[in-house]
Amino acid sequence: MAKKAMIEREKKRQALVERYAAKRAELKEIANDESRPMEERFKARLKLAKLPRNSSATRLHNRCQLTGRPHAYYRKLKVSRIALRELGSSGQMPGMVKSSW
Repeated sequence: MAKKAMIEREKKRQALVERYAAKRAELKEIANDESRPMEERFKARLKLAKLPRNSSATRLHNRCQLTGRPHAYYRKLKVSRIALRELGSSGQMPGMVKSSW
C-alpha cells in the first residue's frame, strides 16, 4: 500500500487542478491567440506562470483507489493490476473468472 502522505498529496493536487482549471484555460486561450497583441499574450503567460505548479493537470498521477499504487493502473476500473487480481480471485469483480492450471 502506498504511503498515506502520497495519497493525500495526490488528492490535494486534484483539488487544485479543479479550482484553477477555468482560469488556466482562459489564460492559455489568450496566450495562444495569434490575433492578440504580443504584450497581452506575454502578460497572460506571466500570469499563467504565477499560478501554483500543482494546479496543472499534467502533475496528476493516476493511483489505485484501493491501495494507492501508482503503477499498472487500469483507467477503466480505477484499480491496479494487483488489486484487480485479488478482487477477481475473491469473486467481487463481475465478469472475471478465477483461473488456475
